[in-house]
Order: sequence, then structure tokens, then C-alpha cells
Amino acid sequence: MEPARTDAVFRALADPTRRRLLDILHQENGQTLGALCAHLAMTRQAATQHLGILEAANLITTVRRGREKLHYLNPVPIYELQARWIGKFEQPRLQLLHNIKGRLENEMSTKPRFVYVIYIATTPEKLWQALTDPDITARYWDARNVSNWQVGSRWEHRAASPNGPEDGAVLVAGTILESDPPRRLVNTWSPPGGDGRQSRVSFDIEPAGDSVRLTITHEDLDESEFADASAGWAAVLSSLKSLLETGRPIHGLW
Repeated sequence: MEPARTDAVFRALADPTRRRLLDILHQENGQTLGALCAHLAMTRQAATQHLGILEAANLITTVRRGREKLHYLNPVPIYELQARWIGKFEQPRLQLLHNIKGRLENEMSTKPRFVYVIYIATTPEKLWQALTDPDITARYWDARNVSNWQVGSRWEHRAASPNGPEDGAVLVAGTILESDPPRRLVNTWSPPGGDGRQSRVSFDIEPAGDSVRLTITHEDLDESEFADASAGWAAVLSSLKSLLETGRPIHGLW
């Protein structure tokens, strides 16, 4: 994480009201401004200012659903702080996420389960390649994403780690629903041998100055998939960012 973004995260977390907002979103993700204000003794204007600081630090992200603007916890920057400032001091893995990570519960089926955002100093084309090239995904994800990436085609997430399942074993599979390089990729997500239930993952790539904003939305998750998805995406995105910016992925995150 670059110094300016690190400073913004630390400043955002220094305020108890903003930490309270993150705790509220941990308890129920995807809330409107009105719903958040109901938990706090402050005006909508004051809450909006706090939410703006959290969004500028990339600790929350927002999604429009019709007329509503929903706010989502984005734990990726906190995970990066853990890797940079806590992991090297041998603290327990993911300790910093204790109060604001984990299962992101929601009761409305129209809400995405997870909305994660990360900024990467790269180009949309290179990021698209990193998401779809099997040899590159093997470097930061310990698995190869294999497909021709055409709408209607099958894709597979195949093991590529010597310390995990047998090399080439299919860990996840699905169907490509949308493919618009280098802007948007959507696919279903289903572990083989399961009950046939599928979730859905969207990758949205947008230029952001000299960086790229990657938004991953994982929805229609089963309750049993919450914990793995919560920690898993944060780890994958941190490793992807490190690979594209430094040439070195982060190993041992999962």
C-alpha cells in the first residue's frame, strides 16, 4: 500500500465515530445513510462527512440500487495494513480484522454479499490479463483461471500450489455471463461436487488517474461460504496488487 493511502487509512480509523460506522456495517452490510444515522446521535450531514472520509480511504464503497445508495465495508485496505505492519511482527493472522471482518450478513436478497474495492498502479489491460491468464493467476492465487473467456463458456479455477490439492484439480467452476475486456467480467461460481448452488462474481475495472480501480462483487453466497469469501478475497486482492506493482505476490496469506 502506497504511503498516501496508508496515511488516509490510519487517519480514518483514528476517529471513534468512523470505527463505529465500520462496526455497524460489519454487523449488517449494505446500509443506506438513513439506516446508519439511526445508529448514531448525529445529523445526516455529519454522518455524510464521516462516510466521505471512510470512502476516500477506501474503507467503504457504495453501490446504487435504484434510488438507494448502499454503503459496504471494504476490508481490503485493513488486510493490507495487517500484511505490512502486523504480519512482519508475527501477530496472529488477520488479528486486525477481528472486529470488522468475517461474515457480512444481510437480510435483503437484492444486496450483494461482498463488495471489495482496491486501487492498483497498473493499466486496465494488464489487470484484465492478470485476472484471465492462467500462468499469472497461478502466481498470486495459487490456482489457474482457465477459459476462453467468451460468454457462455465454462471457466475453471485449477489448483497450482505444491502445498495444496493435486495440481490441476478443479477447485471452482462456472460459466462466463459477461465478458467486456478490459472493463467487466462476470461469471458464476460453484465448487465442484456441491449441491449445485451457484454464486456470482463480477469484476469491474475502471481507470483512476494513474491507477486502476478494481471492484469485486460476490453475491448470492450461501451462509456456509461467508467466512472463506471474506478472508479469501482480501488475501487474493492484496497478493494481486503486490504482483502487479512490485513483481512479487504475497505468499502465505491463506
